[in-house]
Amino acid sequence: MSSTNHVFIGSIIHWTSMDEMVVLTDGFVAVENGKIIQVGKSADLQAWKSTVNTDLPVTELKRHQFLIPGFIDCHIHASQVPNIGLGLNMPLLEWLDAYTFPLESKYGNEAFAADVYEKVVRRTLHSGTTTACYFATNHANGSFVLAQKVLSHGQRAFVGKVSSNCSCPDYYVETTEGSIKGNTEFVDQVLSLNSDLVKPVITPRFAVTCDKELMSELSKLADKHNLLIQTHISENVGEIEFVEQRFQQSYTNVYKSCGLLSSKCILAHAVHLSDDEVSVLSSCNTSIAHCPASNTNLGSGLCDVKRLINAGIKVGLGTDISGGNEVSILNACRDALAVSQHLKIIKTQDIKGTGKMTPSSGVQPYVPLDYKQVTYLATLGGAKALFLDDITGNFEVGKRFDALLIDTASDPIDTFDVNQSETGEAYLLKCLQKFIYCGDDRNIVKVFVDGKQVKHV
Repeated sequence: MSSTNHVFIGSIIHWTSMDEMVVLTDGFVAVENGKIIQVGKSADLQAWKSTVNTDLPVTELKRHQFLIPGFIDCHIHASQVPNIGLGLNMPLLEWLDAYTFPLESKYGNEAFAADVYEKVVRRTLHSGTTTACYFATNHANGSFVLAQKVLSHGQRAFVGKVSSNCSCPDYYVETTEGSIKGNTEFVDQVLSLNSDLVKPVITPRFAVTCDKELMSELSKLADKHNLLIQTHISENVGEIEFVEQRFQQSYTNVYKSCGLLSSKCILAHAVHLSDDEVSVLSSCNTSIAHCPASNTNLGSGLCDVKRLINAGIKVGLGTDISGGNEVSILNACRDALAVSQHLKIIKTQDIKGTGKMTPSSGVQPYVPLDYKQVTYLATLGGAKALFLDDITGNFEVGKRFDALLIDTASDPIDTFDVNQSETGEAYLLKCLQKFIYCGDDRNIVKVFVDGKQVKHV
Protein backbone atom coordinates (compact mmCIF):
# COMPACT_ATOMS: atom_id res chain seq x y z
CA MET A 1 0.00 0.00 0.00
CA SER A 2 2.21 2.78 -1.31
CA SER A 3 -0.69 5.25 -1.67
CA THR A 4 -1.07 8.01 0.89
CA ASN A 5 -4.87 7.88 0.50
CA HIS A 6 -6.87 5.59 2.77
CA VAL A 7 -10.05 5.06 4.71
CA PHE A 8 -9.71 2.72 7.67
CA ILE A 9 -12.87 1.35 9.24
CA GLY A 10 -12.73 -0.36 12.63
CA SER A 11 -11.31 0.20 16.11
CA ILE A 12 -9.35 3.41 16.61
CA ILE A 13 -7.70 4.76 19.76
CA HIS A 14 -5.91 8.06 20.28
CA TRP A 15 -5.33 10.67 22.97
CA THR A 16 -6.25 14.34 23.33
CA SER A 17 -4.46 14.75 26.69
CA MET A 18 -2.74 12.59 29.26
CA ASP A 19 -6.04 11.63 30.87
CA GLU A 20 -8.39 11.95 27.90
CA MET A 21 -8.58 9.39 25.13
CA VAL A 22 -10.84 8.81 22.15
CA VAL A 23 -11.99 5.21 21.76
CA LEU A 24 -13.90 4.39 18.58
CA THR A 25 -14.92 0.73 18.53
CA ASP A 26 -16.63 1.14 15.16
CA GLY A 27 -15.05 4.21 13.66
CA PHE A 28 -13.25 5.45 10.61
CA VAL A 29 -10.32 7.68 9.76
CA ALA A 30 -9.98 9.13 6.25
CA VAL A 31 -6.57 10.12 4.90
CA GLU A 32 -5.84 12.03 1.70
CA ASN A 33 -2.31 12.81 0.52
CA GLY A 34 -1.05 11.78 3.94
CA LYS A 35 -3.30 14.20 5.84
CA ILE A 36 -6.20 13.19 8.08
CA ILE A 37 -9.32 14.73 6.56
CA GLN A 38 -12.02 13.16 8.75
CA VAL A 39 -12.48 10.96 11.82
CA GLY A 40 -15.78 9.65 13.10
CA LYS A 41 -18.18 6.78 13.60
CA SER A 42 -18.43 4.35 10.70
CA ALA A 43 -22.20 4.83 10.65
CA ASP A 44 -21.53 8.40 9.50
CA LEU A 45 -19.01 7.48 6.80
CA GLN A 46 -21.41 7.35 3.86
CA ALA A 47 -23.03 10.65 4.78
CA TRP A 48 -19.59 12.26 5.00
CA LYS A 49 -18.44 10.77 1.69
CA SER A 50 -21.49 12.23 -0.03
CA THR A 51 -20.34 15.72 0.96
CA VAL A 52 -16.81 15.46 -0.38
CA ASN A 53 -15.46 14.90 -3.85
CA THR A 54 -13.08 12.07 -3.10
CA ASP A 55 -12.90 8.32 -3.60
CA LEU A 56 -10.45 6.74 -1.18
CA PRO A 57 -9.52 3.02 -1.00
CA VAL A 58 -11.10 1.35 2.04
CA THR A 59 -9.50 -1.06 4.53
CA GLU A 60 -11.79 -2.75 7.04
CA LEU A 61 -9.99 -3.79 10.21
CA LYS A 62 -10.70 -7.16 11.78
CA ARG A 63 -12.09 -7.59 15.29
CA HIS A 64 -8.63 -8.19 16.73
CA GLN A 65 -7.04 -5.17 15.00
CA PHE A 66 -6.92 -1.51 15.98
CA LEU A 67 -5.17 1.72 15.03
CA ILE A 68 -3.12 3.89 17.37
CA PRO A 69 -0.85 6.86 16.61
CA GLY A 70 2.77 6.11 15.76
CA PHE A 71 5.33 5.87 18.55
CA ILE A 72 7.66 8.82 19.13
CA ASP A 73 11.18 8.28 20.46
CA CYS A 74 12.30 11.57 21.98
CA HIS A 75 15.87 10.47 22.70
CA ILE A 76 17.92 7.82 20.89
CA HIS A 77 21.64 7.63 20.05
CA ALA A 78 21.56 6.04 16.58
CA SER A 79 25.34 5.65 16.60
CA GLN A 80 25.27 3.54 19.76
CA VAL A 81 23.02 0.75 18.48
CA PRO A 82 26.00 -1.65 17.97
CA ASN A 83 26.72 -1.32 21.71
CA ILE A 84 23.27 -2.40 22.92
CA GLY A 85 23.68 -4.60 25.99
CA LEU A 86 27.33 -3.75 26.64
CA GLY A 87 28.78 -2.10 29.75
CA LEU A 88 25.52 -1.69 31.59
CA ASN A 89 27.18 -2.61 34.88
CA MET A 90 29.05 0.71 34.81
CA PRO A 91 28.10 4.24 35.89
CA LEU A 92 27.54 6.82 33.17
CA LEU A 93 30.91 8.59 32.90
CA GLU A 94 32.95 5.38 33.04
CA TRP A 95 30.63 3.78 30.48
CA LEU A 96 31.14 6.69 28.08
CA ASP A 97 34.92 6.31 28.23
CA ALA A 98 34.95 2.52 27.97
CA TYR A 99 32.29 1.96 25.32
CA THR A 100 30.63 5.02 23.84
CA PHE A 101 33.47 7.28 22.76
CA PRO A 102 35.47 4.47 21.09
CA LEU A 103 32.44 3.41 19.04
CA GLU A 104 31.31 6.92 18.10
CA SER A 105 34.81 7.83 16.87
CA LYS A 106 34.32 5.40 13.94
CA TYR A 107 31.53 7.33 12.24
CA GLY A 108 33.79 9.61 10.24
CA ASN A 109 33.94 6.59 7.93
CA GLU A 110 30.84 7.10 5.80
CA ALA A 111 30.64 3.44 4.74
CA PHE A 112 30.59 2.36 8.38
CA ALA A 113 27.99 5.03 9.17
CA ALA A 114 25.81 4.00 6.24
CA ASP A 115 25.85 0.34 7.25
CA VAL A 116 24.84 1.03 10.85
CA TYR A 117 22.31 3.77 10.16
CA GLU A 118 20.54 1.70 7.49
CA LYS A 119 19.90 -0.96 10.12
CA VAL A 120 18.93 1.56 12.80
CA VAL A 121 16.24 3.27 10.76
CA ARG A 122 14.79 0.00 9.51
CA ARG A 123 14.77 -1.46 13.00
CA THR A 124 13.13 1.52 14.66
CA LEU A 125 10.44 1.69 11.99
CA HIS A 126 9.83 -2.04 12.36
CA SER A 127 9.31 -1.44 16.09
CA GLY A 128 6.72 1.26 15.43
CA THR A 129 8.83 4.41 15.82
CA THR A 130 7.33 6.81 13.30
CA THR A 131 9.23 9.80 14.73
CA ALA A 132 12.71 9.75 16.29
CA CYS A 133 14.96 12.42 17.77
CA TYR A 134 18.42 11.09 16.97
CA PHE A 135 21.89 11.84 18.31
CA ALA A 136 24.53 10.94 15.71
CA THR A 137 28.23 11.71 16.44
CA ASN A 138 30.72 14.58 16.24
CA HIS A 139 31.15 13.94 12.50
CA ALA A 140 29.19 16.20 10.17
CA ASN A 141 29.59 13.82 7.23
CA GLY A 142 28.50 10.72 9.15
CA SER A 143 25.58 12.59 10.69
CA PHE A 144 24.35 13.62 7.27
CA VAL A 145 24.40 9.96 6.24
CA LEU A 146 21.88 9.32 9.04
CA ALA A 147 19.63 12.10 7.73
CA GLN A 148 19.77 10.57 4.25
CA LYS A 149 18.86 7.11 5.60
CA VAL A 150 15.92 8.56 7.53
CA LEU A 151 14.63 10.23 4.40
CA SER A 152 15.12 7.18 2.19
CA HIS A 153 12.99 5.04 4.51
CA GLY A 154 10.31 7.66 5.06
CA GLN A 155 10.67 8.11 8.80
CA ARG A 156 9.93 11.43 10.52
CA ALA A 157 13.00 12.51 12.48
CA PHE A 158 15.27 15.12 13.93
CA VAL A 159 18.96 14.35 13.38
CA GLY A 160 21.70 15.97 15.42
CA LYS A 161 25.42 16.27 14.84
CA VAL A 162 26.83 15.90 18.36
CA SER A 163 29.09 18.66 19.70
CA SER A 164 31.85 18.14 22.28
CA ASN A 165 34.93 20.33 22.76
CA CYS A 166 36.26 19.23 26.16
CA SER A 167 36.45 16.36 28.67
CA CYS A 168 36.57 13.81 25.86
CA PRO A 169 39.37 11.50 24.72
CA ASP A 170 41.96 13.13 22.46
CA TYR A 171 40.83 10.94 19.56
CA TYR A 172 37.22 12.18 19.84
CA VAL A 173 37.11 15.87 20.67
CA GLU A 174 36.47 19.04 18.64
CA THR A 175 37.69 22.59 18.81
CA THR A 176 35.04 25.24 19.31
CA GLU A 177 35.67 26.61 15.82
CA GLY A 178 35.64 23.16 14.27
CA SER A 179 32.40 22.25 16.01
CA ILE A 180 30.58 25.39 14.87
CA LYS A 181 31.87 24.96 11.32
CA GLY A 182 30.78 21.31 11.27
CA ASN A 183 27.37 22.16 12.69
CA THR A 184 26.84 24.94 10.17
CA GLU A 185 27.72 22.63 7.28
CA PHE A 186 25.51 19.87 8.65
CA VAL A 187 22.51 22.14 9.16
CA ASP A 188 22.87 23.55 5.64
CA GLN A 189 23.08 20.04 4.18
CA VAL A 190 19.98 18.76 5.97
CA LEU A 191 17.96 21.87 5.18
CA SER A 192 18.98 21.50 1.53
CA LEU A 193 17.08 18.19 1.48
CA ASN A 194 13.97 20.37 1.64
CA SER A 195 12.05 17.66 3.45
CA ASP A 196 9.07 17.91 5.79
CA LEU A 197 10.17 14.62 7.39
CA VAL A 198 13.81 15.13 8.41
CA LYS A 199 15.09 18.23 10.19
CA PRO A 200 18.42 19.10 11.86
CA VAL A 201 18.55 19.51 15.65
CA ILE A 202 21.34 21.34 17.48
CA THR A 203 23.01 18.82 19.79
CA PRO A 204 25.55 19.82 22.44
CA ARG A 205 26.26 16.46 24.10
CA PHE A 206 26.00 17.86 27.64
CA ALA A 207 27.65 20.35 29.96
CA VAL A 208 30.37 17.84 30.83
CA THR A 209 31.80 17.91 27.29
CA CYS A 210 30.90 21.44 26.17
CA ASP A 211 32.16 24.73 27.53
CA LYS A 212 29.96 27.81 27.76
CA GLU A 213 31.40 29.39 24.65
CA LEU A 214 30.44 26.42 22.51
CA MET A 215 26.98 26.08 24.05
CA SER A 216 26.30 29.79 23.55
CA GLU A 217 27.38 29.66 19.91
CA LEU A 218 25.22 26.60 19.31
CA SER A 219 22.26 28.42 20.84
CA LYS A 220 22.79 31.25 18.35
CA LEU A 221 22.90 28.77 15.47
CA ALA A 222 19.62 27.26 16.64
CA ASP A 223 18.03 30.70 16.84
CA LYS A 224 19.27 31.63 13.39
CA HIS A 225 17.52 28.65 11.77
CA ASN A 226 14.67 28.24 14.31
CA LEU A 227 15.88 24.74 15.20
CA LEU A 228 15.21 22.37 18.06
CA ILE A 229 17.97 21.86 20.66
CA GLN A 230 18.58 18.53 22.41
CA THR A 231 20.98 17.58 25.18
CA HIS A 232 21.18 15.76 28.53
CA ILE A 233 20.59 16.98 32.06
CA SER A 234 20.78 15.65 35.61
CA GLU A 235 21.18 12.00 34.68
CA ASN A 236 23.80 10.77 37.12
CA VAL A 237 24.92 12.09 40.53
CA GLY A 238 28.61 12.06 39.53
CA GLU A 239 27.84 13.97 36.34
CA ILE A 240 25.84 16.59 38.27
CA GLU A 241 28.68 17.11 40.76
CA PHE A 242 31.15 17.51 37.88
CA VAL A 243 29.00 20.18 36.22
CA GLU A 244 28.28 22.12 39.40
CA GLN A 245 31.94 22.15 40.47
CA ARG A 246 33.08 23.22 37.02
CA PHE A 247 30.56 26.03 36.46
CA GLN A 248 29.68 26.95 40.05
CA GLN A 249 25.96 26.94 39.34
CA SER A 250 23.16 24.43 38.94
CA TYR A 251 23.04 22.22 35.85
CA THR A 252 19.83 23.95 34.72
CA ASN A 253 21.25 27.43 35.17
CA VAL A 254 24.33 26.49 33.16
CA TYR A 255 22.09 25.79 30.20
CA LYS A 256 19.91 28.83 30.84
CA SER A 257 22.94 31.14 30.97
CA CYS A 258 24.03 29.82 27.56
CA GLY A 259 20.64 30.44 25.99
CA LEU A 260 19.82 26.77 25.46
CA LEU A 261 16.58 26.61 27.45
CA SER A 262 13.49 27.59 25.50
CA SER A 263 10.28 26.25 24.03
CA LYS A 264 12.50 24.60 21.41
CA CYS A 265 14.64 22.56 23.81
CA ILE A 266 14.30 18.93 24.90
CA LEU A 267 16.41 17.55 27.74
CA ALA A 268 16.97 13.85 28.35
CA HIS A 269 16.75 12.24 31.81
CA ALA A 270 16.14 15.00 34.42
CA VAL A 271 16.39 12.42 37.20
CA HIS A 272 17.74 14.56 40.05
CA LEU A 273 16.37 18.06 39.48
CA SER A 274 15.86 20.37 42.45
CA ASP A 275 12.52 22.12 42.89
CA ASP A 276 14.11 25.35 41.68
CA GLU A 277 15.38 23.65 38.55
CA VAL A 278 11.93 22.18 37.84
CA SER A 279 10.48 25.67 38.16
CA VAL A 280 13.04 27.10 35.72
CA LEU A 281 12.38 24.40 33.12
CA SER A 282 8.65 24.89 33.44
CA SER A 283 8.93 28.65 33.00
CA CYS A 284 11.14 28.15 29.92
CA ASN A 285 8.63 25.69 28.41
CA THR A 286 11.47 23.19 28.02
CA SER A 287 10.60 19.51 27.47
CA ILE A 288 11.92 16.32 29.06
CA ALA A 289 12.62 12.94 27.44
CA HIS A 290 12.02 10.28 30.09
CA CYS A 291 14.47 7.39 29.57
CA PRO A 292 13.55 4.79 32.21
CA ALA A 293 15.59 1.89 30.83
CA SER A 294 18.95 3.66 30.71
CA ASN A 295 18.31 5.39 34.04
CA THR A 296 17.91 1.91 35.53
CA ASN A 297 20.61 0.08 33.55
CA LEU A 298 23.34 2.61 34.38
CA GLY A 299 22.17 2.98 37.98
CA SER A 300 21.43 6.67 37.49
CA GLY A 301 18.18 6.85 39.43
CA LEU A 302 14.39 6.81 39.18
CA CYS A 303 12.85 9.82 37.47
CA ASP A 304 9.52 10.92 38.91
CA VAL A 305 7.87 12.04 35.68
CA LYS A 306 4.57 12.75 37.41
CA ARG A 307 6.37 15.43 39.42
CA LEU A 308 7.54 17.00 36.16
CA ILE A 309 4.15 16.72 34.48
CA ASN A 310 2.41 18.20 37.53
CA ALA A 311 4.80 21.15 37.24
CA GLY A 312 3.56 21.78 33.70
CA ILE A 313 6.57 20.29 31.89
CA LYS A 314 5.96 18.40 28.66
CA VAL A 315 7.30 14.82 28.83
CA GLY A 316 7.85 12.18 26.17
CA LEU A 317 9.61 8.81 26.22
CA GLY A 318 13.10 7.91 25.00
CA THR A 319 14.81 4.58 24.47
CA ASP A 320 18.24 6.22 24.98
CA ILE A 321 20.08 3.49 23.13
CA SER A 322 22.55 2.16 24.17
CA GLY A 323 22.12 3.07 27.81
CA GLY A 324 18.71 1.64 27.08
CA ASN A 325 18.69 -1.93 25.85
CA GLU A 326 15.69 -1.95 23.46
CA VAL A 327 14.99 0.20 20.40
CA SER A 328 11.24 -0.23 20.93
CA ILE A 329 9.20 2.52 22.57
CA LEU A 330 6.82 -0.26 23.58
CA ASN A 331 9.53 -1.43 25.98
CA ALA A 332 10.02 2.15 27.14
CA CYS A 333 6.31 2.17 28.04
CA ARG A 334 6.79 -0.91 30.23
CA ASP A 335 9.94 0.48 31.82
CA ALA A 336 8.12 3.74 32.58
CA LEU A 337 5.32 1.77 34.22
CA ALA A 338 7.83 -0.23 36.28
CA VAL A 339 9.75 2.86 37.42
CA SER A 340 6.50 4.54 38.40
CA GLN A 341 5.49 1.49 40.45
CA HIS A 342 8.93 1.40 42.07
CA LEU A 343 8.52 5.03 43.09
CA LYS A 344 5.15 4.21 44.65
CA ILE A 345 6.79 1.42 46.64
CA ILE A 346 9.67 3.64 47.76
CA LYS A 347 7.32 6.45 48.75
CA THR A 348 4.95 4.22 50.72
CA GLN A 349 6.91 1.24 52.01
CA ASP A 350 7.39 0.95 55.77
CA ILE A 351 11.17 1.27 56.18
CA LYS A 352 11.01 -0.77 59.39
CA GLY A 353 10.48 -3.83 57.25
CA THR A 354 7.07 -4.75 58.60
CA GLY A 355 5.75 -5.16 55.09
CA LYS A 356 2.94 -2.68 55.70
CA MET A 357 2.36 -0.40 52.74
CA THR A 358 1.06 2.84 54.18
CA PRO A 359 1.82 6.38 53.08
CA SER A 360 3.58 8.72 55.45
CA SER A 361 1.30 10.69 57.74
CA GLY A 362 -0.41 13.57 55.97
CA VAL A 363 1.00 12.63 52.54
CA GLN A 364 -1.31 11.79 49.68
CA PRO A 365 -0.71 8.26 48.31
CA TYR A 366 1.51 8.26 45.24
CA VAL A 367 -0.48 7.24 42.18
CA PRO A 368 1.75 5.60 39.53
CA LEU A 369 1.33 5.90 35.78
CA ASP A 370 -1.13 3.54 34.11
CA TYR A 371 -1.03 1.91 30.68
CA LYS A 372 -3.23 4.57 29.10
CA GLN A 373 -1.00 7.39 30.36
CA VAL A 374 2.25 5.82 29.14
CA THR A 375 0.72 5.27 25.72
CA TYR A 376 -0.12 8.98 25.72
CA LEU A 377 3.54 9.73 26.56
CA ALA A 378 4.60 7.46 23.68
CA THR A 379 2.35 9.27 21.19
CA LEU A 380 0.86 12.73 21.73
CA GLY A 381 3.05 13.37 24.76
CA GLY A 382 6.13 12.76 22.64
CA ALA A 383 4.78 14.99 19.88
CA LYS A 384 4.23 17.81 22.38
CA ALA A 385 7.72 17.28 23.83
CA LEU A 386 9.22 17.61 20.34
CA PHE A 387 6.98 20.56 19.49
CA LEU A 388 5.33 18.51 16.72
CA ASP A 389 1.82 18.24 18.12
CA ASP A 390 0.45 20.45 15.35
CA ILE A 391 1.70 17.83 12.87
CA THR A 392 1.42 14.41 14.51
CA GLY A 393 0.70 12.55 17.76
CA ASN A 394 -3.00 11.75 17.37
CA PHE A 395 -5.74 11.46 14.76
CA GLU A 396 -7.08 15.00 14.75
CA VAL A 397 -8.24 16.35 11.41
CA GLY A 398 -5.49 18.29 9.67
CA LYS A 399 -2.59 16.30 11.11
CA ARG A 400 -0.38 13.92 9.17
CA PHE A 401 -1.30 10.23 9.36
CA ASP A 402 1.46 8.61 11.43
CA ALA A 403 -0.06 5.37 12.70
CA LEU A 404 0.37 1.77 13.79
CA LEU A 405 -1.97 -1.05 12.86
CA ILE A 406 -1.95 -3.43 15.82
CA ASP A 407 -3.03 -7.05 15.34
CA THR A 408 -3.52 -8.99 18.56
CA ALA A 409 -4.05 -12.24 16.66
CA SER A 410 -0.48 -12.32 15.37
CA ASP A 411 0.78 -13.72 18.68
CA PRO A 412 1.74 -17.42 18.40
CA ILE A 413 1.12 -18.23 22.07
CA ASP A 414 -2.29 -16.58 22.47
CA THR A 415 -1.17 -13.93 24.94
CA PHE A 416 -4.06 -11.83 23.64
CA ASP A 417 -6.73 -14.44 24.30
CA VAL A 418 -9.25 -11.85 25.50
CA ASN A 419 -12.73 -13.19 26.33
CA GLN A 420 -14.33 -13.41 22.91
CA SER A 421 -17.79 -12.83 24.35
CA GLU A 422 -16.79 -9.29 25.27
CA THR A 423 -17.43 -6.46 22.86
CA GLY A 424 -17.18 -2.73 22.63
CA GLU A 425 -14.89 -0.41 24.52
CA ALA A 426 -14.14 -2.83 27.39
CA TYR A 427 -12.85 -5.43 24.94
CA LEU A 428 -10.79 -2.91 22.99
CA LEU A 429 -9.14 -1.45 26.09
CA LYS A 430 -8.21 -4.94 27.28
CA CYS A 431 -6.54 -5.52 23.90
CA LEU A 432 -4.65 -2.23 24.25
CA GLN A 433 -3.57 -3.07 27.80
CA LYS A 434 -2.35 -6.49 26.76
CA PHE A 435 -0.46 -4.98 23.83
CA ILE A 436 1.32 -2.47 26.08
CA TYR A 437 2.28 -5.10 28.65
CA CYS A 438 2.74 -8.19 26.46
CA GLY A 439 3.01 -7.20 22.81
CA ASP A 440 6.03 -6.88 20.56
CA ASP A 441 6.88 -5.89 17.02
CA ARG A 442 5.05 -8.94 15.63
CA ASN A 443 1.80 -7.26 16.67
CA ILE A 444 2.71 -4.06 14.80
CA VAL A 445 1.75 -5.32 11.37
CA LYS A 446 1.65 -2.01 9.51
CA VAL A 447 3.40 1.30 10.13
CA PHE A 448 2.40 4.53 8.40
CA VAL A 449 4.35 7.78 8.24
CA ASP A 450 2.81 10.75 6.48
CA GLY A 451 0.16 8.39 5.17
CA LYS A 452 2.67 6.08 3.49
CA GLN A 453 3.01 2.48 4.63
CA VAL A 454 6.63 1.91 5.67
CA LYS A 455 6.31 -1.54 7.28
CA HIS A 456 4.64 -4.50 5.59
CA VAL A 457 3.79 -7.80 7.30
